[in-house]
Amino acid sequence: MKIKILRFDENKQPQQKEFEYEVSTFRLLDALNEIKTKQDNSLTFRQGCGSGVCGSCAVVVNGVEKLACKTHIQENDIVTPLKYSKVIRDLVVDLNHQEQFLKEAKAYLNTFEEKEITKKDEKSIELQSSCILCQSCFSSCPVYEVNPKFLGPYVLTRVLRYVNDKKESNTLEKLEAIQEDGIWDCTLCGNCTAVCPQFIDPKTDILNLRTKSYQNGYTDPNLSVNTGFDAGFGFNPNGF
Repeated sequence: MKIKILRFDENKQPQQKEFEYEVSTFRLLDALNEIKTKQDNSLTFRQGCGSGVCGSCAVVVNGVEKLACKTHIQENDIVTPLKYSKVIRDLVVDLNHQEQFLKEAKAYLNTFEEKEITKKDEKSIELQSSCILCQSCFSSCPVYEVNPKFLGPYVLTRVLRYVNDKKESNTLEKLEAIQEDGIWDCTLCGNCTAVCPQFIDPKTDILNLRTKSYQNGYTDPNLSVNTGFDAGFGFNPNGF
């Protein structure tokens, strides 16, 4: 079976080249290891647990974000690095933006409050807590084509996790942090939901954050009182 891998040349020039390799295995991660050990030891890629837990091996296969350890390849599949990130070498990209965006969105427990936590409380943040930061949703998001400062699906999902956490007493701080380059910039295309290996639904999480923002006095800055819709129906999003 043959697969193709988009790689930087040895001088790390911007032009990427497509290389074809013959492999004998069906799992992509095994194929990459086979190529590296038997055909080309310069091939560079990330791997960790090998079982879909760590998210290290995320790549793009035929234009769709996948974990290499959970992906079965087919003849002439094309493997490329994640999008919207600087390629360090071959399938390895720079993930420095990950920590930066999480800090900007205050997507962590900041103001602890002692609370009794029930099973229901645990359930309310369980799914969002399972994010493995594989960056598949980041790579699939079309907003980065026009706004590289967009906080992104995985960050906003994590914000919701802490907004819903009873131990966090200052949720307004987090809602404030995601108004600009955040929830209102999302197109709700659903790409992030489609590629998440943990079956998280960032699109719905963002809608939930929009609702919580409305409930706390925030409004969509893209709405205008001067639009034809507002004039025709007498609707004013600012309430006056």
